[in-house]
Amino acid sequence: MSFEIGFVLIIVLGMLICLVKEVARPDFILFFSLAILVLGGVLAPGDALKGFSNEGMLTVALLFIVAGAIKQSGVLNKLVLIALGNGKGQRRSLFRMMLPVTGLSAFLNNTPIVVMFTPVVRKWCKEHNISPSKFLLPLSYATIFGGTWTLIGTSTNLVVHGFMLERGLSGFTMFQLAIVSIPASILGIIFMITIGYKLLPERKTSEESFEETSKEYLSEASVEVNSPLIGKTIEDAGLRHLKGLYLIAVIRNGEKTVPVSSFYKLKENDRLIFTGVFSTIVELQNIKGLKVETGTDLELGDLQNGTSSLIEAVISHQSSLIHQSVKESGFRSKYDAGVVAVHRNEERINSKVGDIKLKPGDTLLLLTNKDFIKRWKSTNDFYLLTAVEEPEIIDTKKSFIAVFTLLAMILLAAFEILPMFKAALLAVVILFATKVISFTGARKFIQLDVLIVIACAIGIGIGLEQTGAAALIANHFVQITQGFGVIGAIFVVYFLTSFFTEIITNNAAAVLMFPISLHVAEQLSVEPMAFFVTIAIAASASFATPIGYQTNLIVYGPGGYRFSDYLKIGIPLNIIYLIVTVGIVYYVWVV
Repeated sequence: MSFEIGFVLIIVLGMLICLVKEVARPDFILFFSLAILVLGGVLAPGDALKGFSNEGMLTVALLFIVAGAIKQSGVLNKLVLIALGNGKGQRRSLFRMMLPVTGLSAFLNNTPIVVMFTPVVRKWCKEHNISPSKFLLPLSYATIFGGTWTLIGTSTNLVVHGFMLERGLSGFTMFQLAIVSIPASILGIIFMITIGYKLLPERKTSEESFEETSKEYLSEASVEVNSPLIGKTIEDAGLRHLKGLYLIAVIRNGEKTVPVSSFYKLKENDRLIFTGVFSTIVELQNIKGLKVETGTDLELGDLQNGTSSLIEAVISHQSSLIHQSVKESGFRSKYDAGVVAVHRNEERINSKVGDIKLKPGDTLLLLTNKDFIKRWKSTNDFYLLTAVEEPEIIDTKKSFIAVFTLLAMILLAAFEILPMFKAALLAVVILFATKVISFTGARKFIQLDVLIVIACAIGIGIGLEQTGAAALIANHFVQITQGFGVIGAIFVVYFLTSFFTEIITNNAAAVLMFPISLHVAEQLSVEPMAFFVTIAIAASASFATPIGYQTNLIVYGPGGYRFSDYLKIGIPLNIIYLIVTVGIVYYVWVV
């Protein structure tokens, strides 16, 4: 083993460990790993930057804009409600929901679909007295099913496609993956409405948990007549740095101030609303001129009025808030919102809100002003799970153009009139030219962190290939599976790709496995398409953990799920996809 091979393998191993332990955001970890390979002299700068001009990565960027135009058009908002029906047959409603969602996800980014439909499904479940935990995880799984149908169903497919084009191969056609994924999806949906439905729990959602336990973390105090606090700011009154409590609102003459700045001046009879550890309320009792209201009947609903509202937000994998406490992140001043409570692992975290270190999947209950959703709906720090009542585009003509442009793009690529990249580029040009979407709006929809992960992963993949590390690993693959032939090699490639997807990002898993699989195919003298299809399906079919795929993470808290729920339902789905993929790939591309 040469120095270059050893160096690359050590860096890749360290990268995987950092991704699993979530020591930093995935885009930072991959960028840092790529930088070390360049600085170590094993990868030329030109090769390291190839990922940033990769056709697959650029196509993903363009499709973010197209999907954003469809999302903001509002044409999809009522689709799920129509599909769910009257709720008389829960399994039938589940089937009717999963079918159209699977179809939509074949052509649109699945993350905004889940973000859009989660509050709709929760509201429908509440109206029909059904536990949302019976529907939210199937919603996530349905988008994963659909994402494997087409070339544009998920960014992973496009990344593998881009890698193939760079090596002079033909790449995927629009529906080539459907040969494998549609049979697997059919079996997956059948499993979910039969055995899977029985395994799905009936639990309280984060919303219900917040409401039912509000008396455990909400407390109230009022400024007394002639209090020495009158005229003082929140900071000067000693109310900003309490040990166990966090000031979230002030009510004055029936009007609420949310959030409360450090410079807010107190007046007589002001009602101060706190959240945090109720047992530390003695802190307030020790402040002269402040009367603690005992036996208060304050509820979450009382915090909302014409100017303030309660919103749930789920911390994303790409969030800049990860590993910071609420206080350290400056959440109140940065987002102009107060964190009322944090839900993690099926329960509310019982500690001072400001001291809670945030993790991916945490569900935050926020007290905000009315324009919060408009300002932060496109942030990558968290997913907002409150339905937007007024879509940005309400013009019927523009909505029609957005849908027509998507269909035209699909047809142009499907009939190979234009390559996928050019079809997506034409679609974006049309959307800009017709003013369906603005340049400012487009920037909000582009997930830069995802693009950085893809571009850096491609550079690392090139490093694996150029140094000979990929060929070395492939040689060991062939030796290990020698007694099982090609089908054994396909099985191992699927299993490893699926395993990496569950613990790191799907795009990184696909890019790392691509050069290895290419060398495996060469050594076995097999059509490499067999392995590329296997990688694309395995990297997207992530069902067994909430961290393997972003849509699984989005429904984690809102559905009140436990990690074990994903294992019970996801592992059988992983096995179904493995068997179907290996079997069909072997008989279509090998035999």
